[in-house]
Amino acid sequence: MIQDLFRLDGSVAFVSGAAGHLGRPMVRALGEAGAHIILNGRSAAKLEAFAAELQHDGIGCECAPFDVADIAAVRSFFAGRARLDVLVNNAILMQVKPFAALEPSDFATTYMSGVTAAFEAARAALPAMKRAVEAAGEARIINIASMYAAVAPDKRIYAKPEQASPFHYGPAKAALLQLTRHLAAEFAADKIRVNALVPGPFPRPQISEDDPAFAARLAGKTMLGRFGRDDEIAGPLLFLASKASSYVTGAALAVDGGWTAW
Repeated sequence: MIQDLFRLDGSVAFVSGAAGHLGRPMVRALGEAGAHIILNGRSAAKLEAFAAELQHDGIGCECAPFDVADIAAVRSFFAGRARLDVLVNNAILMQVKPFAALEPSDFATTYMSGVTAAFEAARAALPAMKRAVEAAGEARIINIASMYAAVAPDKRIYAKPEQASPFHYGPAKAALLQLTRHLAAEFAADKIRVNALVPGPFPRPQISEDDPAFAARLAGKTMLGRFGRDDEIAGPLLFLASKASSYVTGAALAVDGGWTAW
């Protein structure tokens, strides 16, 4: 049955930034497909609260509270895992600052948490992912990029400086796309597929209440004329995380309402 291709029963999936805005629907997609989820983030309290919600809904999970930019912690954690079928690199750390106030350290922090950390997680998880390949035939890595990895922000729609996409965000996400291609080439012989998900505008709900005019300008940049709903990240993620995408690697799947297509 075609729907069986999307099932993840018996799989183990790790999601960084799991309790975040898009992390939550991605976790639920994997869990509802049958995977056991390792919830990662820097706040143990947030992870434990989310885990309680998931367990109430019958989704198996566990908490792994550590910073993915802490390379020693990353290596130690993955060294203790017997199996990992799906690795989702979703976390990124950045401080929103205007152009003139940016420091080299801001770029370093964002690149470290969003690019170097993804590389280190993939390398540290490799033995556990190879064991998943032995058991199930393949494993998958999914890097969460952004439309601003492909295009620059349109300054005309950002009336307030604090609304603009941080200047150090897009370059880091662009590097993550290239890392995706390099990892796909490196791991292909091991039957580990590596792809990127490239979300467009998925703002938090309060944006429409706080500044309706800005929300309208932002939505108007997409071909579909609206924002993405949180649940609309779930299907594309599940596609890349499952055998439904078994002949897809080194790809960047845009989920942006057509933003980057015109």
